[in-house]
Amino acid sequence: MKKDFLSVYDLTRKDFDRIFSHAATLKAMLKDGIIYQPLAGKTLGMIFDKSSTRTRLSFEAGMYQLGGLAIYLNSRDTQLGRGETIADTARIVSRYLDAVMIRTFAQESVEEFARHAEIPVINGLTDLMHPCQIVSDLFTIVEKKGTYEGLKIAYVGDGNNVANSWIDAAAKLPFKLALACPKGYDPDARILERGKKKAPKGVSLYRDPVRAVKQADVVYTDVWASMGQEDEQEARAKVFEGYQVNRNLMRHARPDAIVMHCLPAHRGEEISAEVLDGPRSVVWDEAENRIHVQKAILEILMGK
Repeated sequence: MKKDFLSVYDLTRKDFDRIFSHAATLKAMLKDGIIYQPLAGKTLGMIFDKSSTRTRLSFEAGMYQLGGLAIYLNSRDTQLGRGETIADTARIVSRYLDAVMIRTFAQESVEEFARHAEIPVINGLTDLMHPCQIVSDLFTIVEKKGTYEGLKIAYVGDGNNVANSWIDAAAKLPFKLALACPKGYDPDARILERGKKKAPKGVSLYRDPVRAVKQADVVYTDVWASMGQEDEQEARAKVFEGYQVNRNLMRHARPDAIVMHCLPAHRGEEISAEVLDGPRSVVWDEAENRIHVQKAILEILMGK
């Protein structure tokens, strides 16, 4: 695994399997009450330009469980918010910290930070990518299905950062990815083109959710309007009408298909409450697994 974790596309299959294996071990140790603190004396800086629940809690609690310290930094309260350059900030924090996790808007900002930092940099989310989420999602799929190999994963909804990272994962691992997005709301064109060329089992984009979900092993969705798009909520609700993951749509998936959502969910919009809370949903296990997978990533990047 490289020094930084900025994109799912940075990982090899060996990296994925190493993360999953170690996350499973860490999860079992935590459940058994075993104290394991390989990052004692280490410090993680967490820079947030966007609000967060799961990302902040999972990284902060994860560092504590590994024996280290996590420091929350809101960019508005740092010199970044007063004009200090990303490069200068990266150079300075490298003298104080052992790693940095950044949750921000532009992917280019995270990449620039990593270029100038001498410590590992982790992408906690950008408008383009959400790599920690998708690695955790794949770990959950392995838990529930035994493997990701040969499965069909259907993504229904906005072609956002989550969809982009799913495409990057499909470009690296042998599962089939089918996306259903309304016209004008496709994933990033460059990422989609690369995924279609590189994916071992294929990446397909449909306008009809039924075609994407047909015989799927996993049905995945996300909010129709992401952070920063709140003023588009009403317009998007009209465009995405018919893209809700509900009982009728799930009839087209495999009988044992599982339902996933990265959260937060808008019940009654992109997913019905009946499905979100139903027996096929693994959403709560999926959310929990963020901490186990991110602990594995932290130890791999920051440990001996």
